[in-house]
Formats: sequence, structure tokens, C-alpha cells
Amino acid sequence: MNRWAGLFRWHLMQKEKEEEEAKEKKEGGENGKKTAEVKHRLNWKEWVVDPSGEFYFAWLQVMVFPVLYNWVIIICRTCFKAIEENYLAVWLTIDYISDLFYVADTIIRFRTGFLEQGILVRDHTLLQKHYLRSSRFRWDLASLLPTDLLYLQLGIHYPLVRINRFLRTTRLSEAFDRMETRTSYPNTFRISKLMLYIFVLIHWNACLYFALSAYIGFGSDRWVYPNITNPVFASVRRQYFYCFWFSAQIFTTVGDTPLPKREEEYLFMIADLLIAVLVFASIVGNVGNVITSLRDRDNVFFPNHELVKGYLRSHRISKELRGRVNSWYQHLYINRKITRENEILQQLPDTLRTEIAVSVHLPTLSKVTIFQNCETSLLEELVLKLTPQVRGGQWVYSPGEYVCRKGDVGHEMYIIKEGKLAVVADDGVTQFAVLGEGNFFGEISILNIKGNKSGNRRTANIRSIGHSDLFSLSKEDLTDVLSEFPAAKRLLEEKGRQILTKMGMLEETGGGDGPEEEKKMERRVEKMEEDLNALQTKLARLMAELESSACKMQARVEMLEQEMEGFESEEDRGEGEQREDPEGYGGKTEGVDGDIAGIRAEGQSKTEEVLDRKDDGKGEGKEEPEKRESQGNGRTGEGQGKGVAEGGGKVKRTNGEETGDNMKDGLKKQVGVIQKGTGGDPEGNKVTGGVAGGSREEGTEKSREGGGEDKINGNEEEKMDEKTLGRG
Repeated sequence: MNRWAGLFRWHLMQKEKEEEEAKEKKEGGENGKKTAEVKHRLNWKEWVVDPSGEFYFAWLQVMVFPVLYNWVIIICRTCFKAIEENYLAVWLTIDYISDLFYVADTIIRFRTGFLEQGILVRDHTLLQKHYLRSSRFRWDLASLLPTDLLYLQLGIHYPLVRINRFLRTTRLSEAFDRMETRTSYPNTFRISKLMLYIFVLIHWNACLYFALSAYIGFGSDRWVYPNITNPVFASVRRQYFYCFWFSAQIFTTVGDTPLPKREEEYLFMIADLLIAVLVFASIVGNVGNVITSLRDRDNVFFPNHELVKGYLRSHRISKELRGRVNSWYQHLYINRKITRENEILQQLPDTLRTEIAVSVHLPTLSKVTIFQNCETSLLEELVLKLTPQVRGGQWVYSPGEYVCRKGDVGHEMYIIKEGKLAVVADDGVTQFAVLGEGNFFGEISILNIKGNKSGNRRTANIRSIGHSDLFSLSKEDLTDVLSEFPAAKRLLEEKGRQILTKMGMLEETGGGDGPEEEKKMERRVEKMEEDLNALQTKLARLMAELESSACKMQARVEMLEQEMEGFESEEDRGEGEQREDPEGYGGKTEGVDGDIAGIRAEGQSKTEEVLDRKDDGKGEGKEEPEKRESQGNGRTGEGQGKGVAEGGGKVKRTNGEETGDNMKDGLKKQVGVIQKGTGGDPEGNKVTGGVAGGSREEGTEKSREGGGEDKINGNEEEKMDEKTLGRG
């Protein structure tokens, strides 16, 4: 009872019932007996069958028997009347017991959950709808129709009325599929299933052959069943065995069968021969698949010996070396060693591979003396470091082969899984010790033990006595694992110091500075981490400032481009008005020409004042202010309609069209200057100040060298530029 109750899924309230039961058991008496009955009481209203659970699998195995019973017995009772009449009570009892199993199976179908997006659905309403809408329900319902009521009309000896029970065959195929996936011997099960199908087919053919013989007449010719009046062929067992033998002969095409005489016999033989071809093909195909799968399994588990032997023969390898290779292959085959674990487990997810690796290799690591008192998490980490490598994680050594020699550079430590190794002297004969299963060596060369005279070199010669299987753990992997388990690290280092002390290879001054050195290194690492964090913070701040400055510069350039487009549109409108007034600038103009006339008049007066002041100035630096005056007025005149000659400093009047073109060109040059110089203006000066700021500052510096009057001239020029830009 306990076994079957464990197969069901208990309701959430079951835990509370068990707790109450435990309390009552403590009190003793009759209450404990009553609660023992409650323990196995199932909550049927909330019960749901998990299709991946043990109960569902066990129920499928149970349903195999009633389905096979109906497929085998109904046709047999229909064709062999003697079997039906002699055991009628037995058949009727088994019939209705199988019907009860069919009804129970339908109820379980209503309670069977299904997966939706990987989650088991437990809602009974959804389960019922899911089953009622499926095609299985229609087949199951048809298999439960009470066709036995036809017994009242046809008589009790017509079992063929129960032929609708064959429709539950889906349960049989589902059960076989589940068994094949769960068994440890799928190939054997596959062959057994094929033989069962062939047996049922031959059984049906034997029954039909006997029925056809009865229809034609027993003993009417050599092809049909002999006359049952003969005592030899009168028994029921002889009738069935003879028909089964005849049917097997036809399907296997083995032996000579009598030639048919009638049309019915020919039709029966034709159908049997066609079916025999399919049966023979299925047998050959399935057996071939089994053999192929076995060969593939051997190829995956073991290396191909024939290829290696052919390679050795083609290169004329010595007989001694070939013998060692053959010995190694024999060791693999006899002990069923697997050399390609990764390829076998590659199709599994990482979580399952990890669990398999832990279950396979954890017992070996548990035998290692240094890891016996360690926590399980450390062993699991070590297992993961060992198993990812195929040949690098597991090494197989032949008898007499050296694992390592004294003085070799050590990059890994070894753990003995199987076999024995000897610690030998340099002569290779003297043995100091023998290492067995669970022992380890090579840890001294990969541990940074303070005061080790040999450094990372091997301190002994290790040779395999027989075939030995070893695990290797690299220095990097061991360091990573021990960094998370400092207690195991100290234990391993202490063990290494003891070994070095016995061998006389440990310096006395290097024994006690280990912890201090580690603390110093930890402090240095912490300081470097703090500095790195500070640098990262500064870098992030600089990147943010750079991005902000770039956005500001981009916005300033876009604003200047918009103003440039606005000026060009105003100039186009002014040219249109000038075409309507042929007088040009003779009268009062509108738009750009009107502004240009005012600017030209004002600019002329300002320029004359500047020239008068320059004439009154000192002789020192006179040519330089004039040159600067000419350059400044030249830039300003491009926007005002005036030009100052570079040499003489005279101001020339130009017409309105030339003035407009010059102003346009001047603004374009000024925008270009701003675009080039925006990188040096992080404060974001105004447009007016940035247009000709560079030229004004240069002129101001030169004016300071020429005297006080030059400073006044520079101020006047600055005012003229501001007015010119304001009008523009």
C-alpha cells in the first residue's frame, strides 16, 4: 500500500494531516491507528495524474494486458469454436474484467494532466475539456460501447461482437514507447516488441486459415486443414499448432507449403505472400538497425582498433610498441573503459552533465585524504574542473610508463582513480613508496609554497606499475578553486611543507612568512581596486562633459546656419523689389537696399573721423594703424557697402548690388570663422561677439603698440562692426 500511495500526487493539505497524525501517534492508543488509515486516504477531488510520473507509467504497463487479451483471444474464440465452447465461463469473466480496466482507464484519462508551456495543468475543468476535445476520447468511447447486448440476438457464442475493444490499441503503443525510453536495454526491447507483433500477426493468420478451412471443408484437398474426424487432428491443441505452423511457413517463406486448389485459397496465399514480404523486410530492417546501433555505440565508447593497427603496420612500428598498443586496447575492452565521455554526454544540457559528472567522479575525490574533511561544494567544484577535458582530464598509463620525472616543470597535480603507481629512484629500480587508489601527487610543483628550493619542478619520479587511470588538475584550475576555500588551501600547503621538510628541500626562512605576504598582497590588490574605481569615475565624468560640450557646439552651429538662411531669404526679397524700381538707389529704397544706403552714409562719416584722427596721431606706428584700418574697414565694408583700399586707406563708394553681395560674402566668411573656432569657445559667446572677435582682438593688440589714439580707433571700429551686424 505504501508503494502505490507514493505514486499519487498528494493534496496540499496532506502535509497538515501527516502532522496531526504524528501528534496523535505520540499520544498513543486508538487515535494512532485511526490516523494510520488517514495517511493513505487520497483526496480524489483534487487528484491529478502526472503523465511523466511513476503511477502513469505503471498504469500503462497494466493496460497492456487487457488490450493484448482482446487482440489475441477474440479472434481465436471466433475461429476455433471448440475453444469458445469449452471455456466460455472463463472467457466471459476475463472479458468483463478487461472492460472494468477500460472504464478505469477512461477515468484516469479525465484526471491526466497535460503540459502547457512546460507547466503541468491541474485544473479539472481544463483537463476534462482537453480530453473531450481530443480524438482519443472518441476512440475510447467507441471501445466502451455495450456491443455485448448483441448476445441477446445472436447468441452467447459470437465473441466477434466485442471487436470494438480493438480501438484501445493506442494505449498499447504508448506503453511500449514509454518502456523503450526507460529501459536500460533499448535494442533488446525493440527486438522483443517486433517479435510480439509478428506473433500476433501469425496468430491472426492461423485463425483465419482455420476458419477458411472450415468454410471450404476440412480435408477436401491438401491445402486445407486435415479432416478433424481423424483422432490425430481432432484435438484443439493440434488444430491451433498446425494452423500456427502453416502460417509461420508462409510468412517466413521457409519450407514447402501445399499448392492451393481453389480461388479462395489462391487469394489467401496472395495476401499472405504480400504480407510476408513486409514482415521479412521489417525483420531485416530492425535487426540491421540494432546491429548498426551496437556498432555505433562501440565506436563512440571505444576507439577504432583496426584503424590504429593499419597505421602501425603502414609505418612499420616496432613489435614491442605494437604490443603495448594492443595491451592498452585489451585493457579498455575488458574493463569497459570509456574514452569519449564528452561526445556521449554532449546532447545533454549542462545541468544534467554536471550532475552526472558529480555522481560518477565524486566517490573518487572523496577517497583523497586531503579532501576527506572538505565540504561537498569544494568537491563539486573540483569535479567540474576535472571532467570538461577528455584526455586532459583523465589519463591512462600503461605498465612501466612514467607519469612524471624528477626535475620536470609541473603544470598539474594528479589524482589516482584506478591502478597503482610507484615512487622510484633515478635508477628506475628502487621503490620508495607505492601509491594506490585515492592518492594524489604533484601538488608541490603547482603550489606557491614559500621556501621551496625546487620551485615548480617535480621532486620525484612516478611510474605506473600496471594500467593506471589518473585525473589531472591544472595549476590555474586549482588556484581558482582554492581561492574560494582558504581552509583547504592552508591544509594543502601545510601538507606540502611537511613533505618538503622531510625531503630537506624547504628553506627555514621561508616557512613563516606566508600569511604576512598574503596580507600584503591583499592590501595591494585592494589599493589597486580603489584606484581603478576612482579612475573609472573620473573617466565617466569626463565623458559626460565631452558629450555636453559637443551638444552645445552643435546647437550653436545650427543657430548660425538658420540665421544665414534667413539673411539669404531677405536678400532675395530685396533684389525683387529693386527690379520693380529701376531708379535703384536714386530714391528711397526698401528692404536690403534701403538699409545699405543708411549704413553707407553712416559708415562714410565714421571712416572720415577715423582718418582725421589718424592724421593727427603720432608718427610712430602710423603705417601699421593705417593698414589695420584698411583691413578692418575692408571686412566691415563687405557688410556696409564700402571698401577701404589696403594701401592708401581711401574709402570708395559702391552701388547697392555690390554692397549686398559683399555683405553676403562677409557673413559667409564670418560663419566659417565661427565654425572653425567653436572648439575654443567653451563659454558660448553671442553671435555678434564671435563674428569678428579674432580680428578685433588682433587689431586691439596692435593699437596698443601704436598709442592711445589707436585704442580709440579700435573702439570705433568695434562699434561700427556691431552696428553693421545689427542692421544685417
